[in-house]
Amino acid sequence: MNKRELIEKAAAEAGLTRRQTAAALDAILETIQMAVAAEEKVAIPGFGAFEIVHKPARTGRNPQTGEPLEIAETWTAKFKPSPGFMGLIRQRKKD
Repeated sequence: MNKRELIEKAAAEAGLTRRQTAAALDAILETIQMAVAAEEKVAIPGFGAFEIVHKPARTGRNPQTGEPLEIAETWTAKFKPSPGFMGLIRQRKKD
């Protein structure tokens, strides 16, 4: 499902126009991005949580030569699905 399809389905479900739904979705996504970038955890009950994670510098290995190489520190975003969301996923895999 792409963004356009998501907007159409959500608009039909909520009884809103596609334009209203698109504006709301854009605002929500921007708010989540800005909060996570500001090192805030964003938890949505029943869906999951977004947070920023620091990965310190470390020594790795070049897979072709086996030589050690330094991997720089980095920051990345992490999403952890809620238990209810994971239950839906596991249930669907069984069907």
